[in-house]
Amino acid sequence: MDSLTLIGLASIITAGACMAIGSLGPALGQAKAVSSALSSIAQQPDEAGTIARTLFVGLAMIESMAIYCFVVSMILLFANPFWRYIISKAGG
Repeated sequence: MDSLTLIGLASIITAGACMAIGSLGPALGQAKAVSSALSSIAQQPDEAGTIARTLFVGLAMIESMAIYCFVVSMILLFANPFWRYIISKAGG
């Protein structure tokens, strides 16, 4: 295998691992946040609006980690910074 193929293979595997691990954490975090919010609303129904508002802000912050992993994966697949270097060294 030449170096260009290895860089491509490593990029694809790394992008897949980044999305797998990067989406597992936020999924578990969101499940825990929703579970806790529902438990809190069940205990204090008068504060449901405040709890829900805080929940949605927290869910947005948790989701941002998954979005960052998605962006890193897209960079690795389509705008890999190593491609130009490897292609220039390969003489292409």
